[in-house]
Amino acid sequence: GLLMSTLWIEWPMVAVGLWYGQAYDMDNDGILNTQRYHDEILRPIVVPFIHNHHLMLQHDNARPHDARICTQFLEAENIPVLAWPSYSPDMSPIEHVWDALDRRIRQRVPVPANIQQLRTAIEEEWTNIPQATINNLISSMRRRCAALHEANGGHTRY
Repeated sequence: GLLMSTLWIEWPMVAVGLWYGQAYDMDNDGILNTQRYHDEILRPIVVPFIHNHHLMLQHDNARPHDARICTQFLEAENIPVLAWPSYSPDMSPIEHVWDALDRRIRQRVPVPANIQQLRTAIEEEWTNIPQATINNLISSMRRRCAALHEANGGHTRY
């Protein structure tokens, strides 16, 4: 199994990271730097979760994820990390889930106006994403990989 390391929904002055049911509040500046990623996300949340569930970490190549301090820490903790090509958002079906979640939240009336309303909206809308949507994304992985290979790592329709 894979643990998707973060979801950042950017809202005015608000960002929330989700880890399969675990939320993390960012400061109002919403800035996630390498040190914060290491100290506040990897060490206390991600690493214990992966150890407890015997998972592999998948994250993109965002600067905090790919920084030496984080890669060395994950290696020292014996956390298996799925190799992820630098410019291949086409490969990650979770991006489509985040997009669906974002659309669902932005369509709410009224739109969440504070962190608590956003947290509630995320939890409600996450559970409302049809399982068929998730299953379709999972089953599309073979096609996604083939399309990316055919495009020599370039843009695909996914």
